[in-house]
Amino acid sequence: MTDRSRGGLWALRILSAVLLLAAGGIHLYLIFNGVGGVLGVMFFLNALAGLVLAIAMLVLRGRLLQFAAVLSLLFMIATLLALVLALTVGLFGITTDWDFTLVRETVIVESIGVVVLAITTVAVLRAKL
Repeated sequence: MTDRSRGGLWALRILSAVLLLAAGGIHLYLIFNGVGGVLGVMFFLNALAGLVLAIAMLVLRGRLLQFAAVLSLLFMIATLLALVLALTVGLFGITTDWDFTLVRETVIVESIGVVVLAITTVAVLRAKL
């Protein structure tokens, strides 16, 4: 692996971590601004998972990094899918609309996150770590 490709991979890993933190941070913000009950618990778990995966993207190496990248991508896809379901048909009896706090921003952050994490995952799987 050349220095240039190593630097590019690091940039992708950092960007992935930032997006994971942003997605988790949105959910944490919503907890502190009125979302409670079962949904609040799910949002807390989402925020915690975003933090753990962001750290994993920065500190792990080798096969563990590959596992973390794949898991992070699946996490972001699942989080975005859950929001889309809540906006359309409902998820576990929970529905929301586009006017709820940070819905538009969440869709943007998580959509970009899916794309960046997909690129990062491919790069990590192809890299000789």
